[in-house]
Amino acid sequence: MAQPETVTLTSYADCLEAYRNRDLKQALYDEGGVIMDDVLVTLHGTEHRDRRRLENRLFRRQIVLEQENDTFPPIVASTLAPYVAAGEVDLVPLGHQLLLNLSAPTAGLDRPLGTPEETAHLYRYLMTFIEGATLAHSTRDHDEVRREVRDAIEEFRDEFFGPALRRRRDLIAAVEAGELDAEALPRDILTVLLSNTDRLDLPDDVILREIAFYLLAGAHTSATAFTRTLDAVFTWLADHPGDDLRLGDDRLAIQRFVHETVRLNPSSPVGMRTALAPVSLSSGIEIPLGALVVFDLMAANRDISVFGPDAAEFVPGRVLPDGVGPYGLSFGSGMHACIGQELAAGVLTVEDVARDDHIHGLVSVAVQALLERGARPDPSHPPVIDTATRRPYWSSYRVTLSR
Repeated sequence: MAQPETVTLTSYADCLEAYRNRDLKQALYDEGGVIMDDVLVTLHGTEHRDRRRLENRLFRRQIVLEQENDTFPPIVASTLAPYVAAGEVDLVPLGHQLLLNLSAPTAGLDRPLGTPEETAHLYRYLMTFIEGATLAHSTRDHDEVRREVRDAIEEFRDEFFGPALRRRRDLIAAVEAGELDAEALPRDILTVLLSNTDRLDLPDDVILREIAFYLLAGAHTSATAFTRTLDAVFTWLADHPGDDLRLGDDRLAIQRFVHETVRLNPSSPVGMRTALAPVSLSSGIEIPLGALVVFDLMAANRDISVFGPDAAEFVPGRVLPDGVGPYGLSFGSGMHACIGQELAAGVLTVEDVARDDHIHGLVSVAVQALLERGARPDPSHPPVIDTATRRPYWSSYRVTLSR
């Protein structure tokens, strides 16, 4: 079978225009269909629009603020407590644990025990799902990974998804019978999907994958940005002794570090689309029907025509043209722009900075918590690159904690 033609886009303008073209369909997760088939990020057209409109309700500004200011800080404190006592922690599993403890209830998974052991168990499912979703970049045997993911999905169904599904269906039935006020329903993705079966009518297998997707999307991308931002902070402080940013006390400064980190190091170094029709870009690039379009985000986010002659350098708070996000195209654009980007990275505009209800993002909250506890790289355990994937991830990043 002939391979489709590949068109690679490297400029910011071309990638932005292509992201917004409705004749280009998501293709980044085609290889990982075992966990990603029919989830929000892989849908197209009206099917995508209808589901996203419903799920957007959980990412409104007030809900995001509540999660940042009220829900997440106690999660951070309790998750960090044993590591602070030990005086050390590995940022890679820590970041996933921190964000997992928030993404699980957002997705609609109950935590009947709420113990560190239960978190560790759910973490193992999460890491397996992540490997399945990012299969296109895995260096392992893909069929073996798929088998592992299928087994994990079935165990996850029995242990976490099934009980959560049954409880919510019972609660929704009680609301419909007038026995319970609708305000008492959980505020999560699973409840939204089950409450709108007349609009979506999704099979349980699709709902299961959607919940697994929100679990991994909510935890993995932010956890990766968390570790990378702390690495950027450590590098900055080493290069700027006596720097007066006082990052541990200045969440807005930390947020600028997060945005610059995400710009230079997108969670996935590429985006991918399949052409459903011939597409002509304003630059003159022609994309034929059926072509695979690869967005080189590492190049686009370093485009000197947009980010300046120092585009490849780490410059938190750099001045950008109007309409250009401080994180470049790392969260995508158009109909598939990341639904949780404000929850993860917040917003940063002149107007919002002046507001009392500014959204800094969960990554900034988590990074600040580590800096407040004196996090510094552990010289006896240098960071280790993850060789199981072609994505630039660490498998371990140890730090010490001094307070």
